[in-house]
Amino acid sequence: MGIIGWIVLGLIAGAIAKLILPGRQGGGWIVTLILGVVGALLGGFLGSVLFNAPLEDFWSLQTWLLAIGGSIVVLLIWGLVTRNRGNARA
Repeated sequence: MGIIGWIVLGLIAGAIAKLILPGRQGGGWIVTLILGVVGALLGGFLGSVLFNAPLEDFWSLQTWLLAIGGSIVVLLIWGLVTRNRGNARA
């Protein structure tokens, strides 16, 4: 699967990850979708390196699970990074 496929998968995985992990992560839906793409690429990379998972098929269940899992991890990290930004005092 090419980079365009991973971008499309990441957009969808980011939306699914936001539904699974609702909360007040900063940035709104646009940032969530961008983080979904980053998470899908990260999940796909780690899945291929750590588990030797073949990721050639767009409709493969393991491809989707790795992309959604990577998106959830990236959203969790983003939530931790942006959690205290609104409470910071100058």
